[in-house]
Parts: sequence; C-alpha cells; structure tokens
Amino acid sequence: MKILYRNIGLMIVSLLAVFSTACKKSYLDVIPDNLPTIEHAFSNRVEAEKYLFTCYSYLPKEGNPDMNPGFNAGDETWTYWPMIYDFFALDSYHIARGLQDKGYPRMNYWDGYDGRTMWQGIRDCNIFLENVDKVIGLEPYIKDRWVAEAKFLKAYYHWYLFRMYGPIPVMDKNLPINATPEEVKVVRQPVDSVVNYISNLIDEATVGNANVGLPAKIDNRIDELGRVTKVAALAIKARLLVTAASPLFNGNTDYRNFANKDGRLLFNAVYDPKKWVKAADACKKAIDMALGANVDLYRYASETGGAVDDATQIEMNIRNAVCEKWNRELIWGSTAEGTPTYWLQLFACPQLDPNNINKELKGKYAPTLKMAELFYTKNGVPIEEDNTWDYANRYELKTVTAQDKQMEEGYRTVGLHFDREPRFYADMAFDGSKWLMANGKYTIRSKSGEHSGKKQERQYSVTGYFTKKLVNWNLAATSLNLSVESYPWPIMRLSDLYLLYAESLNEAGRTAEALPYLNQIRDRAGLASVESSWTNFSNKPDKFMSITGMREIIHQERGIEMAFEASRFWDLRRWKTAAKVLNAPIYGWNITQTDVEEYNTKTLLFNQTFIGPRDYLWPLSESSLQINPNLVQTQGW
Repeated sequence: MKILYRNIGLMIVSLLAVFSTACKKSYLDVIPDNLPTIEHAFSNRVEAEKYLFTCYSYLPKEGNPDMNPGFNAGDETWTYWPMIYDFFALDSYHIARGLQDKGYPRMNYWDGYDGRTMWQGIRDCNIFLENVDKVIGLEPYIKDRWVAEAKFLKAYYHWYLFRMYGPIPVMDKNLPINATPEEVKVVRQPVDSVVNYISNLIDEATVGNANVGLPAKIDNRIDELGRVTKVAALAIKARLLVTAASPLFNGNTDYRNFANKDGRLLFNAVYDPKKWVKAADACKKAIDMALGANVDLYRYASETGGAVDDATQIEMNIRNAVCEKWNRELIWGSTAEGTPTYWLQLFACPQLDPNNINKELKGKYAPTLKMAELFYTKNGVPIEEDNTWDYANRYELKTVTAQDKQMEEGYRTVGLHFDREPRFYADMAFDGSKWLMANGKYTIRSKSGEHSGKKQERQYSVTGYFTKKLVNWNLAATSLNLSVESYPWPIMRLSDLYLLYAESLNEAGRTAEALPYLNQIRDRAGLASVESSWTNFSNKPDKFMSITGMREIIHQERGIEMAFEASRFWDLRRWKTAAKVLNAPIYGWNITQTDVEEYNTKTLLFNQTFIGPRDYLWPLSESSLQINPNLVQTQGW
C-alpha cells in the first residue's frame, strides 16, 4: 500500500487514505490489497499483517548506490561526469559537487524521494497502532511484537529525518478529522526534544526481556529475516544518542540563533558532557543484548572446511563481514527490493577477467586518493606517523617483489601501495593489485585500454581505484552470463557498534576502557593492539593516552573499518569536521594514460566545496514552507 502524499502539510490535512496496489520481491515490501476502509484493513490477522509490512515498506533503499547519500554525496568515492548512463538518480552526485538546492532539494526525503516519504511512513505506523486492537483473535504475544515493530519503525523514520534535517516536527499521533487549520501547521521541535522522543519510543519498543515484544534474534530465518529485533532497535538507539552527543548537536554555537517564528530556540548551544555518558550506556546495553543473542565479530570459515593461509583468512574476515549473507556480525540488514546490493556490486566491480568482458560490470564506484591514504601502514598506525614507512616518497614508483603478496610480482606502482594494512588490500583494488574471488584470483590492469581500465566514456574508475569490499566474492561473470549473490545491506553491524561505544567511552573520560573494543576490531583485521602499534611504530607514541589523541585514533579507525559503508558522510557531519575535510580537492591517478610513469601521476579531479554551517543539514523545499508558514527554513538556506 502506498498512500498518496507529497509533504507534511498535506499529510496532516489528508485524512482519508488512497490505496494503490503494487508488487515487490521482498516480504517486507508486501502491501495490502486495494482496501476501501481502515476497518477492513484490520478485520483479520492476514490483512493487519499486510498493513504492518506496509509500515516496513517506507524504509529507504540504503543498499542502493544512488538512494543513500552516504555512498556518493561525500568524498569517499568519485565518478566520471557528466553521466548519461549507469545511474538511478543524480541527486547524490550533485550534492557532492556542492549543488544542493533549496528550491528543489536533492534527496528530498522530507517531501518524498524514491517513492518514499518518511512522514507517510510515520502516519501509517500511527494508523497501525491506533487500529491493531481491532484485529479479532490476535494472540497477545503476536500483538506485542507487532506493536513494538510499529513503534520502532515510527522512531526510525523520525531518526532518519532528524539526521538529515536536525530539528523536525514530532508526529506522535495523527490529527483528527476536525483538526483546525492552525493545528495542522506543525512546527519544528528543538533538537533535544526530538532526540528524547525517539529515544523514549525505542525504549517502549524494547521493553521487557528477550522473550517480550521484539525478539532478540530471528529464529524463523526463512520467512522473517530483515524484520527488526530487540538488538537492532537498541543499536539504533545507541547510534541516535552518539549522534546527539556529537559536536553537530551538542553545544553547537553555529546554530545558537536558529529558532522557530515564535522565538523558541531549536539548538541548545551549551555543551553537555552527560550526553556522552547516556550514549555509552546505550551502546553497552545494545552490545550486551547482541552478545547474548550470539552476535559476534565475523571470522571467515572455509566453505570446504579446509584450512586457508593467514593472509586469505584475514582478507575474508574483512570482506565477508559485509558481504556474507546474514553472517553473525550483522545486527540489522536491509532487504529492500529483495536484492538490495545487486546494483551496488555491479557499480563497484570492474572487469576482472580479460577473456570474459561483461558490460554489466561498471567499475565506476571509485575510491578517492584521500581514502587510499586514510588506511594504516602494516604496523597499524597512520602513514604520516609510521617512523619506518617512507611517507615523503609515497608517490614514487617501486617494483613489486615476491614478498608483496597482494600485488603482481614485477609490477611497478607507487610506494603508497606497499606495506599497508590488510584492510587496505581487502577494501580497495588498483592497477597491479590482486583480486581474490571464489572462482579464482585476478590481477587488476587499469591503465588506459586495459581490461580493467578506461576504454570508453563510461564503466571505468575515474580515480584508478576500485571498491573490492562491497563485492561478494561469489560474483561470477562471463561474456554472456552474470551471477550476483546479493546480500542484505548492513544498516548496523557489531564492529560499528563497538566503534560507537569506544567513541562514547573516550568522550566520557573513560579512555582506557575504549581500547579493548578497538583492539578486537584490529585483531580481526590482522593488526596489533593500539597500545603496541603506537608505542613501537608511531612518532606520537603516547597519542592513545589522552582524550584528544584517542579521539583522532577512533575517528581514523572508524573511517577505515566503516569505509565505503555509507558511514563517513554522516560521521564527518556529526563530528563537525566536514567544513574542513570536504573543502579539500578530490584526487586520483591519471587513468587516461598507458605509460606507467604518466599513469601514476597524482591528478586533480575536482575542487570540492562545503559551506558551513549551511551544508551540515538539509534545506526544506520552498513549496513546503509556502504550504506550512509555521515551518522555518534550515539556517543558512
């Protein structure tokens, strides 16, 4: 079911639902038949469950490369421009190029984007909660679960809008048919009020032990994977509270005059350290529930049961933590459209086999040079800090030897690609690097005209890098056939939650307690502990001993571990570092060249701009402001 609706003003005025039919692949996208009345929709269990699935259907397609701003609207990846083919929508690419627009905002999930409006999702959740008691013969434990799911989804849609727009209206109840014109003209609520509302709603959705309301884990894996669990709900609450404690929303003086028309301030400009304590408590509660539900950091196990070498083990630890379907690290995965990561993989994967060119492999989701430089050295510290690594000559050519297992022996490439940590080679590929797949190991050759390189005006990496991390290793392509194993997009996985907890502990003054959570992630990636790595190899050996130093370490650790998972875009905003980081040029290699020296030349692709504080939050459309004059435009727009 989709209820026709354009914006929040019309949503509240619209008191009758217009139902239309649709057909989708995933059970979460199942929609009720064309029903003329709400009463019929809740006349029996089958129809009511369809309505619940309608509430799920508004979840954004977070695994689609063009529908999640975290993929292309920041600085992690770049692509050729202009694009005529190989995209679903250009909005995120325009945002990355500084072309957000208040007249017609890009990725406008407020009024509706990609057929989804969060406000309509909230409205349908309210309708469900108002009517679920009418269902005859519904078992109490089923009703409790459904109510908890609807409450969580209502909270999640508010959260999704909050992260984009900051202070938003809170729509806890649908207005009655006799509501006055003034009642329907809602206003933005202060940031702290919005956060408290969402947090309290998730508390309601997660009340009780593991056997009450939401399940701790999904036992019916055939029919229910993708539905929310208690662990997922608590993890999203943790993410909410970490965001609320972060500099964008905690003591941000840039928005000290951002107010409604009645003068009510929308940001608290006074920093509150207790918000980090609340965030840490929420993270710990989610972690404890996750571990109790057998969620754990992923470790690769050979499909044949045989032993693999250490390098392969570590690489697959890293890649399959994202790409192995429903692996034990996944806390909540998106199943939108049934094959949520099909196109993402095609956008990321280049031509691997020179004898089997398949034009569906786009290879256009291209990491930038700044991302290549973000990853650590093999010693687990930043490249500019490692006192054994030749940072000054990182752009000079070197020859690959037999000891450089991740590259083809005898190949010449820049020093930047030597002696790097395992996540660098697991996440990224480049000219001369190896790419392990289930059906064999391939060498990337991406100079102009080569099988992985630029041969035409589309389907190539504009930077010379490729995103290996997002491609399931079971993908197989011939010139005539293509097999893609789609996996649920990880909205939240355990390492993400560990990093949020470590950040909260450090900001709350409990720096030493953060180390074990970082070190578990590093160990899985084949690195020594933070303490050992910095003490032995960094020119800042005591960096991890202070809150400021640990903040830098945690930010970089998060940037590496969560690279290309649509996290950095939001992290740079909540940390309030986007105004610096996103005002830096975008570089890659000179991919139009065939000569090794000319190809390995640092090349300017774009001078990115970010205007703060304006660009930290989305603008409201001018039409929304005209329909509801009580709404105020986002500051700076």
